[in-house]
Amino acid sequence: MIRIGIIVGSTRPHRRTAVAAQWVAEVAARHTAVTAGQASFDVVDLAEHGLPLLDEPVPAMFGDYRHPHTRRWARTIASLDGFVFVTPEYNHGTPAALKNAIDYLFAEWSNKAAGFVSHGVHGGTRAVEHLRLSMTELQVANVRTQVALSAFTDFELTGPTDPGVITPGPHQEETLVELLDEVISWSRALRPLRADTPQEALR
Repeated sequence: MIRIGIIVGSTRPHRRTAVAAQWVAEVAARHTAVTAGQASFDVVDLAEHGLPLLDEPVPAMFGDYRHPHTRRWARTIASLDGFVFVTPEYNHGTPAALKNAIDYLFAEWSNKAAGFVSHGVHGGTRAVEHLRLSMTELQVANVRTQVALSAFTDFELTGPTDPGVITPGPHQEETLVELLDEVISWSRALRPLRADTPQEALR
C-alpha cells in the first residue's frame, strides 16, 4: 500500500492551514485508491512534533541524527511514500517552521513524490515556488498539478485571526483529486528506487 503524508506546514496558533489540511484529508478519504485499499493518507502536523530550530551538529545528508526529536521525525517521514504539503505563504515564501522541518532530514525525503496545496491572499503560490526548489534538491518528484486556495473566495472568515471555514469551489476539489492521482502514481513508480535504501528499514 502507498502511504501519503498530508503535511500541515504551519505551527502558528489559529492556523488556517490545519483547516485546509483537514479538507485535503476528507477528499483523500474518498479517493478510489483509498477505498480500494491501494493507498492511505495520514495527517502529519508539524505542531505535534515540536521541532526546535535546527539543532543537529551533523549535516542531515550524513543521517547521523543525535537528538530524539530528530529521530522521531525521521521515522515519521521514512514511513511515507509521498507527501501533500499544505502551506500558507508568509512574506512571499515558505513558513520558517516548514523549511526547518524539511532541513532536519535528507535521505528520508528522497525518491518520493510531493504535491502542494497552498493558501493565502494570493493563493500561496509563491511559497510553493520555494518548496519546489527544496524538494528538487532532496530528490523528491514534484507533481505538476497544484491547488491554490484564495483567502477571499475559498474560506469564510470573520477576522484575520479566524481559522475560518473552508468553502472551496467545485473546481478546487477536482484539481485536488487530480493532484492526489499524480502523487499516488509517482510514489508508486518510484518505489523501486526506495526498496534498498536504509530508511526502508524504518518502515
